[in-house]
Amino acid sequence: MEQYLNRFLETLASEKGYSDNTIAAYRNDLTQFVKFLRARPAGPVLEPADCTSNMLKDYLADMQGRGYASATVARKVAAVKSFFHFLSSQGLVTNDPSRGLESPKIEKRAPRILTHDEVARLLAAPTHASGPKALRDRALLELLYATGMRVTELVTLEVNDLDLDKGAITCRGKNGKQRIIPIRNETALTSLKEYLLRSRPGLIKEPGDPALFLNHRGQKLTRQGLWLIIKAYAEAAGIAADVTPHTLRHSFAKHLLG
Repeated sequence: MEQYLNRFLETLASEKGYSDNTIAAYRNDLTQFVKFLRARPAGPVLEPADCTSNMLKDYLADMQGRGYASATVARKVAAVKSFFHFLSSQGLVTNDPSRGLESPKIEKRAPRILTHDEVARLLAAPTHASGPKALRDRALLELLYATGMRVTELVTLEVNDLDLDKGAITCRGKNGKQRIIPIRNETALTSLKEYLLRSRPGLIKEPGDPALFLNHRGQKLTRQGLWLIIKAYAEAAGIAADVTPHTLRHSFAKHLLG
């Protein structure tokens, strides 16, 4: 089974250009599915061609019985369906057992939107500290809110992506696509200039490292690191609700529309 799984994941990377994080999520979900097939009381299933629609329904019922959230079950079912669709398209299975497999319905929640006051408190939180990290954090929070960038887009930024004279930044999105985003907020531009002048030189460990935002070890800031930074400042700003980079993205869009 692993050879088919590896072939599927390689296709996601080479032909669809999925990110490492997305491929890792597929790998985790499908590895769990493979383990379920191997541990079946009626006998292990080792080949995709031996899977039946009833086995997939049993897998769905098993996840629901373990108390998985509907969104989690839906994601894992989507991974299984993508896997078998790939196998079917490649002629590796004659019948797609996932055809007709239904995912649980997910209740869509409206995204949390910060008020203007909450945004102001969040952006001001790093100013209560000093040092390279505080300047970095002010710059990245200001940039996130000023542009509505995604997490992955921000942490993959390089110094050369910035054009402070024109007030713009080039970011790489999904599938390697690039777009230029104007930075119309003067405070964000000023924070970025201060970070580059007074903070980044104190964080960098390897001369010539292209990454724009660096962590305290001088390495490129990670998605997880960014989430922890935002969470810490949200708590410091007295914002009770959970605040994520996605929250800032939606708040940017809402406030932009007025």
